[in-house]
Amino acid sequence: MKAVQIANPHELRIIEIEKPSPDSHSNVLVRMTAAGICGSDGTIYHGTNAIVTYPRIIGHEMVGIVEETGPTVRNLKPGDRVIINQVVSCGRCYPCRNGRGNVCDDLKVRGVHIDGGFREYIAVPEADCCLLPASLSDCDAVMIEPATIAIQACARAQLARDDMLLILGYGALGSSILRIARLMCDHIIVACRTDQKLEDARRNGARHTINVRKENLEEKVRQYTGGHGATVSIDAANAGDSLLSLLRATGNAGRVMVMGLAATTAQISPFLITAKELDVRGSRLQNQMFGAAIELVRDGKLDLNGSVSHTFPLTKAQEAFDLIDSHDPSVRKVVLTFDF
Repeated sequence: MKAVQIANPHELRIIEIEKPSPDSHSNVLVRMTAAGICGSDGTIYHGTNAIVTYPRIIGHEMVGIVEETGPTVRNLKPGDRVIINQVVSCGRCYPCRNGRGNVCDDLKVRGVHIDGGFREYIAVPEADCCLLPASLSDCDAVMIEPATIAIQACARAQLARDDMLLILGYGALGSSILRIARLMCDHIIVACRTDQKLEDARRNGARHTINVRKENLEEKVRQYTGGHGATVSIDAANAGDSLLSLLRATGNAGRVMVMGLAATTAQISPFLITAKELDVRGSRLQNQMFGAAIELVRDGKLDLNGSVSHTFPLTKAQEAFDLIDSHDPSVRKVVLTFDF
């Protein structure tokens, strides 16, 4: 079967590997139908991801159809449409014992530490499969995984109705955060570098927008928050200067969420953290949030239809990455399909 492997930074290969079979642990064989390309896949391709090991079959936004099940499987059957949890944790270490398996001491992430979903078939434990709502196509269903990341970030931020939230960056991550945050918070500011994306943010619930190419982020945030600054800021841009910008734009007693996994060093100001008594928190992956995201879809509170802007067959993965790297403003979510 075919798979997409990053052998080394900037070296993407279409390789042939053996088709897996279900066993006593990975007891469900899934035929992949759609797999989303995430920003972190881009960092793996470009060699800026601090935690990946090479060579690696990437891909962690994984949707498919159950093809075969082992004898211990109880709740799935061939033909079921599923999305696959990317997080593999030990269940025994300090984080796992305290309900934070997403930062397990022996964490394995599919597509990062172990091979992921950019391949025709994958075998996984039944517990890592979640049934998909019939209302979503396979391509749109890949957006459930980014939604779980957004739910995790908002939970870590303790986002509340009366917060004044700043989202810096409005790519796939920023737009997913906005979709979730607008269910929890009324006062949302989105900042990015593209007017077209800011228009989309306003249509999707942002009260205010800031074009950071043309406007001063800190000044505009203070204007839109009555002089206080954001009470919660989420870095969905992960640029070299974004953390420092958020420390400046966040008001006293605020929370600043960091989500990037790039290996580059970011500038910070300890004075800003101490003087404002800011909480600077990491948010990584998701912690058993697939059920919450799927429930929001089923309840009609989260609409993921029409989220995908481009699709490519798996065998044209290089073209997909090249398109993303072009920074074409029409690019929102790019999905690999398996109908080649």
